[in-house]
Amino acid sequence: MMGCWIWHEGLTIILVLSWLGVNLYLFIDTFYWYEEEESFHYTRAILGSALAWARASALCLNFNCMLILLPVSRNLISLIRGTSICCRGPWRRQLDKNLKFHKLVAYGIAVHATIHIVAHLYNLERYHLSQTEEAEGLLAALSKLGNTPNETYLNPIRTFHTNTIIELLRTVAGITGLVISLALILIMTSSTEFIRQVSYELFWYTHHVFIIFFISLAIHGAGRIVRGQTPESLLLHNVTFCRDLYAEWRTAAQCPLPQFSGKEPSAWKWVLGPVVLYACERIIRFWRFQQEVVITKVVSHPSGVLELHMKKRGFKMAPGQYILVQCPAISSLEWHPFTLTSAPQEDFFSVHIREAGDWTRALLKVFGAEGQAPKDPWSLPRLAVDGPFGAALTDVFHYPVSMCIAAGIGVTPFAALLKSIWYKCCDSQTQLKLSKVYFYWICRDARAFEWFADLLLSLETRMSEQGKTHFLSYHIFLTGWDENQAVHIALHWDENTDVITGLKQKTFYGRPHWNNEFKRIAYNHPSSSIGVFFCGPKALSKTLQRMCHLYSSADPRGVHFYYNEESF
Repeated sequence: MMGCWIWHEGLTIILVLSWLGVNLYLFIDTFYWYEEEESFHYTRAILGSALAWARASALCLNFNCMLILLPVSRNLISLIRGTSICCRGPWRRQLDKNLKFHKLVAYGIAVHATIHIVAHLYNLERYHLSQTEEAEGLLAALSKLGNTPNETYLNPIRTFHTNTIIELLRTVAGITGLVISLALILIMTSSTEFIRQVSYELFWYTHHVFIIFFISLAIHGAGRIVRGQTPESLLLHNVTFCRDLYAEWRTAAQCPLPQFSGKEPSAWKWVLGPVVLYACERIIRFWRFQQEVVITKVVSHPSGVLELHMKKRGFKMAPGQYILVQCPAISSLEWHPFTLTSAPQEDFFSVHIREAGDWTRALLKVFGAEGQAPKDPWSLPRLAVDGPFGAALTDVFHYPVSMCIAAGIGVTPFAALLKSIWYKCCDSQTQLKLSKVYFYWICRDARAFEWFADLLLSLETRMSEQGKTHFLSYHIFLTGWDENQAVHIALHWDENTDVITGLKQKTFYGRPHWNNEFKRIAYNHPSSSIGVFFCGPKALSKTLQRMCHLYSSADPRGVHFYYNEESF
């Protein structure tokens, strides 16, 4: 079955293979150019193939550094998503994988940087060894060039007794190379999942070392430590004829001394465009920072979740999008992403913020969400908002039946979606293709149910009043509880309402049996196209993908499940 998900994944694989193919082509083409180029014949005599390894990896580094900023240019992605007619369907969904591509390119940078560093360390040692007393023949002749006036050097290590590390750190290439390496190590290590979960602030601040990284990269080649024969010298000094006559270079008219110069730096040409685009991105963010955001409502939920209702002139959103929030009272530099939990039909936009680090803890404190008395609206701290960004979660409406599955904090984008479904359902002028929604939420902590249970209770009540209770079927699963909770549930059991959520639908304890769930839905909708939308951990994502394949019919007229993973 060549379903929609297979096409999406197939397109992703094609794009990744294209990126790998370009890297491979650039590396091989550059490698063979430096292996065969006549102007670097004498350089190869000292360095061997390590020259080609260093230069090929350098070009691939430039290529990937050109790409690395593009996936995190949110306004550029929003512009492409909104204006390009080609960015629809599977192509549009590739834009939603911008952070995955950003990470992939970062791995490419790390690999090529490692090759480049190792190759140049080898080159440095070869330069050093060519100055030993044991060096003879062409190698010795090339290394001694530059010792007398009117000669240009090829070997940057001038004597065998030179400390190569100290000599390297006296050059522009050496200093910037060290800075680039340290910046890359710091950025990569602080970007791990563990660091981002423990301290998002550490990840955010260290990631901005990229500014130093790009400045150093732009001037790295200015040292011109790798040198080749000049074009003018090649006209007078035929390498093929003169390489064996090195003893006569100073006397033979047909073989004058070869002249050398460093290669023009080119890294800045690769990264200038993306850096300018990203600078524009930051200028737009600064402009939006100046725009007024009016906080209309602050709700402090018992579970330690802060709900903020805001208004901003010209703000338009769609379900599933997110905004970047800054609170100057806490930090004038940090912007943090939060998924919007309001519907487009509402006259405000909202976010739900739970404590998950130093910044969110400080935000809850300044808004009085930690037990302090509620603050007057005029005394609330100022907030700046950039966005919205990300793909709209509107594909749900393109199927007659949709399964929405959330795990843990992955429920937040579905808050806006469920509200939007409710508004569309109640609008008599809106013709919905969607006729049934199955909503699943798997959560470990019972306290996390509180704010979302209020939303579900409101939807449950409204749909009951409208006679549309059949439209939404929701299933909540609690995967973590202790003995005290079990006793509380047993003592307060109610046939009509759930003890934990207060909803009519009872909470299930444990994890869903996805085989049973998919089998039941396939049985209830035998000839339907069913969209499966998920936001949560990778392990569950793989399980749901497998279920979609397993329960999709081979008959084109049968039931088909189309998997869509949302990234927030």
